[in-house]
Parts: sequence; C-alpha cells; structure tokens
Amino acid sequence: MVADDQAMVRGSFRVLVDHTPGMTAVGEAATGAEAVELARRERPDVVLMDIRMPELDGIEATRRICADPDTSRVRVLVLTTFDLDEYVYAALRAGATGFLLKDTPPADVLTAIGVVAAGESLLAPSVTSRLIAEFARRPEPGRPPARSLDGVTDRELEVLGLIARGLSNTEIAQHLRLSQATVKTHIGRLLAKLRARDRAQLVIVAYETGLVDARRREA
Repeated sequence: MVADDQAMVRGSFRVLVDHTPGMTAVGEAATGAEAVELARRERPDVVLMDIRMPELDGIEATRRICADPDTSRVRVLVLTTFDLDEYVYAALRAGATGFLLKDTPPADVLTAIGVVAAGESLLAPSVTSRLIAEFARRPEPGRPPARSLDGVTDRELEVLGLIARGLSNTEIAQHLRLSQATVKTHIGRLLAKLRARDRAQLVIVAYETGLVDARRREA
C-alpha cells in the first residue's frame, strides 16, 4: 500500500510494484487518515508511508497502524527526503520498521519492500544508524528512557550494541565468533525482554538507554 499526498509519487510506486512478480499494490492513500483506514481494510504486508501529509501526518498514521491489534502485523516503511526530514526518528519510535529515501533507485525499492515483508528491518549501516544517532542525541525534554536494560545479559548487550551500529546477523556472528543461529536466538530474547517490535526499535532502545552514545560515534 502506498501513502503519499503526491499523486505522481503514488502512481509511480504502484506501477513499479504491480509490474513485479509476487507483488501487488492493494491501494493508495493521499492522507494519513486514509492510510489508517485503508490499512485496516486491506491489511497489507507493507505500507510505503510519506511523513508530510494533510489531515494526519505519517508519524501519527504509523502510530495508529502499529498500535491497532488489527493492523499490528502491518510493516511501515517510511518515505523521506533524509536531509530535510527531521521526523524520521519519531516515525521509527512510532513503530516504523525502517525508511526509504524518495530518490532510491527502483530496484532498491523493490528489495526494501521484500526485506520488510519478510520480517526484517531496513537498517543500512551507512544511512539509518547515522540518522537515528542524530535524533537520539536530541531527545525530547524531560522524556525518560522508554525501556530499561535490566535483565539483559552481557552477551545480549554486545549483540544490541552491534545491531545499533548497523551490523547484519552475519556480521555480528563473525564479530563475536558465534553461529548465526545463536545470534538469532539472542536477538529474539532482546525483542522479548525489551518489548521491541523489530530490529529498528532495538536500535532506538540502544540510543535511548545510553548503551550507544551518538556523540562518541561521531568522534
């Protein structure tokens, strides 16, 4: 499903998806309110969600879709202009699984949709982690950490820190000299202990709790 207030953008994504074997666009939404309603009706696997839309912005639309039990399994992939968009971190906090740049090449868009539909988060080390770090170091005034790391083992903390750095399961396994099955087990336990929806939210937890310091990363 595509949610964007620009008809040309919606149409372009729809044509791209509909001409790809194994993928079908189930609908288009021009506002955040329409996106929430359409998600409830169609239950898509993935929503391509613009942030700046009338009536209801993409952040609130994402929050409502992810919080509703009827649509909690819907994955939201945020569309952003990156440098101009200062709401991506809030969208990830609201439950988005990852984000795409609006000028992403078509082949990469299709790959991203497939990755998210398969249950993974779109967290490219060179882009997403840097973006999350930028907004995580400017938390909302007076806002306490969303979660505690109490009960997380030392090994799980290591895995969480590497996830926040943008490493894939394979890279984490190589770094810690573990099997990929063991890494997946640790990630599953982290998701349960931290009440995180997916890998993207684990990254947020790592920054919010101070496990990863954005300023040290920049240094």
